Amino acid sequence: MESISIFDMLKIGVGPSSSHTLGPWRAAERWISKLKSTNQFDKITSINVDLYGSLSLTGKGHATDLAVILGLSGADPETVPVASIDTIVASLKETQVLLLNNEKELTFDIDAHIKFNRDFLPFHANGMTFTAILGSKKISDTYYSIGGGFVVKEERKNAKKNIAVFNSFPYPIQKSVELLDFCHQLNKPISGVVLENEKSLRTSAQIDIEIQRIWSTMLECMYIGCHTEGSLPGGLNVRRRAFDIHQKLKGNLPYDSPTTWLETIRKTEVKFRQILKWVSCFALSVNEVNASLGRVVTAPTNGSAGVIPAVLMYYMVIENHKADFKHIKQFLLVAGEIGSIFKKGATISAAMGGCQAEIGVSSAMAAAALCELLGGDPEQVMIAAEIAMEHHLGLTCDPIGGLVQIPCIERNSMGAIKAIHAAELALDTDPKNVKVPLDKVVDTMWKTAKDMHAKYKETSEGGLAVTVGLSDC
Repeated sequence: MESISIFDMLKIGVGPSSSHTLGPWRAAERWISKLKSTNQFDKITSINVDLYGSLSLTGKGHATDLAVILGLSGADPETVPVASIDTIVASLKETQVLLLNNEKELTFDIDAHIKFNRDFLPFHANGMTFTAILGSKKISDTYYSIGGGFVVKEERKNAKKNIAVFNSFPYPIQKSVELLDFCHQLNKPISGVVLENEKSLRTSAQIDIEIQRIWSTMLECMYIGCHTEGSLPGGLNVRRRAFDIHQKLKGNLPYDSPTTWLETIRKTEVKFRQILKWVSCFALSVNEVNASLGRVVTAPTNGSAGVIPAVLMYYMVIENHKADFKHIKQFLLVAGEIGSIFKKGATISAAMGGCQAEIGVSSAMAAAALCELLGGDPEQVMIAAEIAMEHHLGLTCDPIGGLVQIPCIERNSMGAIKAIHAAELALDTDPKNVKVPLDKVVDTMWKTAKDMHAKYKETSEGGLAVTVGLSDC
């Protein structure tokens, strides 16, 4: 039984995509690590990278080539100064010299050494092959970016090696019914069961530090998005909207940091009509930062990174002005676990399942987490997740120009609003009257994903990507 930590579901990285940016970045790092461990690194004279399927079709718009370069260069997506990314890439383009792992200089022409192949590899839609030339010898390794920043090799026995620990939780959970059973056995809420599992991997202090780091990244991301104006890069000339919405909502509120910004908003009187605008503002802000290669938290992906922070901010700004770290921790514990159930039972990759696998899953995660904070019992928490996903079933992924901008950014706003409504509906629902359990929705989402036409799975070959297209923008 596969056990996934919440810190596997909630990762800090660089936008615009967890599967097309963070995944290839991590794959490059893993490949270099393998080369070094097998004493082949020093013998390399040249490198080639082949991108396949969805990574090829939307790779330019998702900055997949840049992510590969950064991974090969030894930059860490969690810590690299995002302002330095353009400099690193520009230097490589000008000199055509790659400093492999920041250690070894190689001649590297981006256009010649990174190839976009439109054909799909059979194992997964997001395939990539790294080839090293060592004199007269060639060695190649193929990796797959399976969503949410997870990277695997084709062999099933290796498919879990990118997950911190597996088969080690005291309360192993594959399906929601198992999670509910543990809640009843231990007489704990969902967050309590999840915390017990996490404590088998880390100390309480380490868990708190990681959760605080995740929340701080989310808060800073929203702050940056709300205070940055102009248009997004990529050629669509999409104007940032979070800045304009925020300016209208905040008025003359005084603050000087993300923390004081949050506290100032919490002290204001938010009128009913403004609630939706604030939630939308929070969600849009995150995904505008993501679309501009900013630092975000995959939740469970970069393309859906705005839903969870927006709903958590809704709770702190609207529902509970006294909310503190305890509530943030509880929210993220529940959200992470619900996301892992979808990953184990279906997919969180838009290239495999369409946008239902990203926005749908993130909305379910947020709905469940909010429901528990609002007093829902474990059964109602599951109902909230089910309702949120049920109303995202079949959602396609059709990004214009392969960019995570249209319709992706707005979908985070819609996913957050649906999550809030799903939580409220669940609180008013008697579990005895529920007709559709969460596990059935997970199964349905996966079946829908397999039935969905390939052109609606992050290829930019169908939907809005075709009917609108770059030329119309």
